[in-house]
Amino acid sequence: MPRFTPRFTHHRLRAAVFLVPMSGLFLAGCTANNNGYYTTQGAGVGALGGAAAGAAIGAVAGSNVARSALIGAGVGVLAGGAVGAYMDSQEEELRRNLAGTNVSVQRQGDSLLLVMPANVTFAFDSSDIAPTFQPTLTEVATTLRNNPQTYIQVHGHTDAVGSETYNQGLSERRAQSVVNFLLGQGILPERLYWQGHGETQPIATNDTAAGRQQNRRVEIRIIPHTA
Repeated sequence: MPRFTPRFTHHRLRAAVFLVPMSGLFLAGCTANNNGYYTTQGAGVGALGGAAAGAAIGAVAGSNVARSALIGAGVGVLAGGAVGAYMDSQEEELRRNLAGTNVSVQRQGDSLLLVMPANVTFAFDSSDIAPTFQPTLTEVATTLRNNPQTYIQVHGHTDAVGSETYNQGLSERRAQSVVNFLLGQGILPERLYWQGHGETQPIATNDTAAGRQQNRRVEIRIIPHTA
């Protein structure tokens, strides 16, 4: 069996992208996309590349900008022991509702990570959410709506088949599709951020069909809104 060695080619990772509502905050250097949300391009997180971009997208949820947006939307903060209990309850609900769906629920500290295989989430080479997967994503949205004191990061990933440029674009479109679905389910836009990683963050080898299937995925990271 081929030995998998992760590739840390950070220079190939394009700028991080995240969304904030037009009605909320104004970020210098942002441009409005067709959905009416600001996309950073050339400023803030969008100006960072490589490893810095990867770090920034993880930190942006706890930034003053993001915190102010959530507070402005009426979302309270979690503190102390309430954080763990809040995320425990959410984890239990997600595990129960997503059993048998091929979506994995992982606990990482006080955050939760949902890994959605692309072969059940999207049709081949498409960014349209498969009709058969929409009920599953609706279950996710229901849990997120019932537990509003969190930030939600959506990350798109591909395998290494095809050009880097194409894979980057596909990963971004898939992440955006999930975000748009969650918005349609009533999730506050202030909670949502997205990023496409293309083929730069494999979790398995790209030398086998099974490995490539694992790498084609969308991840939803759920982060508690703390003071």
